[in-house]
Amino acid sequence: MRTWKETNRNAFLECVGGILEDPQVRKLAEFHQHTAATTRYDHCVLVAYLSFLMCRRFGWDAHAAARGGMLHDLYHECWPGSENGALSRWRTHPAAALENARVFGLSLREEDIIVKHMWPVTLALPRYKESYVVSFADKIAAVLEKTHLVRPLGVRRSLALLAEAV
Repeated sequence: MRTWKETNRNAFLECVGGILEDPQVRKLAEFHQHTAATTRYDHCVLVAYLSFLMCRRFGWDAHAAARGGMLHDLYHECWPGSENGALSRWRTHPAAALENARVFGLSLREEDIIVKHMWPVTLALPRYKESYVVSFADKIAAVLEKTHLVRPLGVRRSLALLAEAV
């Protein structure tokens, strides 16, 4: 008999398995996100998994939330070396991520999730409840990463289990 965690992990991997193995997505591991201890790849996995869990709990489109969450930061720019200021990057990177993610054959819901994940910094309102969930999960992940709570809460261990399953 599977536990709730195992069932969720397996269902999550069914949603994002092919994405996790993609070379352009794997390349995100070369970039830091929020702190030197977190890669952009790890951040995206965390956002995707949190979004998947929330949407699954509420009976919403967990598949779109997982895929959109995994692809929401699919761009290969190193932020600290960027010529633009932080606010400009916060507003422009969702469009870059969407352009890169289109190779995965996105649904309209997944596109909305990716391009509007920085709401309310980007002013356009998300169209779907899953877009709000991913935006919220992105903020949760950023706070966990910035406050270095990822390790004490066991998030790294959970991400490692997901990585082993791929």
